[in-house]
Amino acid sequence: MTPETLLAHLDTGTPWSDDQRRTVAADLSGAYRAALAVRALRIARGERPAGFKIGFTNRTIWQRYGVFAPIWGTVWDTTVTHGGSPHGEVGIARCCEPRIEPEVVFGLATEPPPGATLEQLFGCIEWLAPGFEVVQSHCPGWKFSAAETVADSGLHARLWVGPRTPVRSLAASGAALDERLGAVQVVLSCDGRPVAEGQGRDVLDGPLHALHHLVGELARAPGAPPLRAGDLVTTGTWADAWPLQPGQHWRAAFGAPLGAIEVTIAA
Repeated sequence: MTPETLLAHLDTGTPWSDDQRRTVAADLSGAYRAALAVRALRIARGERPAGFKIGFTNRTIWQRYGVFAPIWGTVWDTTVTHGGSPHGEVGIARCCEPRIEPEVVFGLATEPPPGATLEQLFGCIEWLAPGFEVVQSHCPGWKFSAAETVADSGLHARLWVGPRTPVRSLAASGAALDERLGAVQVVLSCDGRPVAEGQGRDVLDGPLHALHHLVGELARAPGAPPLRAGDLVTTGTWADAWPLQPGQHWRAAFGAPLGAIEVTIAA
């Protein structure tokens, strides 16, 4: 598929046909080239990158989806909502087979240096927040290859960011933040019924490790933009992704210090 065709599917929410899937790059390097070409098209039409998403950081779901390493994609000013409160609404119009994921989102104050350590990354983070990412798949039934998930813009559809907390009010060092977030647990519920649970350590041993992984991957990917001051990064789901329908009410009860967040799904 051409970048223009990939973008058209993102805009309309229509799945890829079998014939189209056969034209998607079979290797990750080709898939990232396609995703970066789609990124360039979106910038050219006026969208602004807001940061990045990291997918498949949760090793407990690798076997289920047949993807055994993290991927990354772009988050946009048109796909992110800063809730500012523990309650909000997420629209799923033109999303293709959308699912929801509870995650931790970081906001960067400064650009990470090349080869940044966990401690150096901690020094670059301004805030963190619990959030929900809505992910989607243009491959029917969520059956895909790793390369297809990359070409599909990292499966990103929407991001809702809950209340922000200054990171230095939570920890004085990267090691302390890593330990604290790793121990946090979450229960994901739909319409009052618990459906999944997880913990921070499931995400590549902790969200700060996921951010560290992304910095390295961006440096290794030809043509990939680096992280910049002001970027946000959503670091991967703490539980399996669950299908969405309009009218549902979702709650992610994170342990302290994150707290609970809730969203209603709109058409």
